[in-house]
Amino acid sequence: MAVLLALYLVVVLLYAVRLIGDPLPIVQTMGWALVVLPLLGVWALAVELRFGFRSEAVTKRYIAEHGPAIAEDFDAAANRVREHPEEWTAWYLLALAYDAERDRRRARWALREAITRSREQAPRS
Repeated sequence: MAVLLALYLVVVLLYAVRLIGDPLPIVQTMGWALVVLPLLGVWALAVELRFGFRSEAVTKRYIAEHGPAIAEDFDAAANRVREHPEEWTAWYLLALAYDAERDRRRARWALREAITRSREQAPRS
C-alpha cells in the first residue's frame, strides 16, 4: 500500500507541475494547491512507516527478552501500567490488551508510549 500511495503522490505532483505551467492564473493556483496535498501525503506516509518500523523493533525486543507476547486481560495490563508506569514492557502489554479489545486508537497510543520508554531504557553498549 505504501508503494501505491507513493506512486499516486508522484503522479499528483507531476500533474500539479503541469498545472503550474499553464498561463491561466486560476489554473496555476490550483496547481500550487495541488502541490500541498502530496507534501502532506509524503509526511503522513513517513510518520506511519516510522511508527511501523519502531513498533516492529519494540516487538522484536520484547520477544527477545520475554518470549512471545500474549495479550493479557485488560485489567491486569492496566494495573501493571499503574504500578510500573516507567516500564516499557507494561505499556507494550497494555497496547496488546487494547488491541485485543479492538480499541485501535488507544492501542497505538500505548504502543507509542512503549516505544518512547523502550528507547529511554535501551541497553547500553
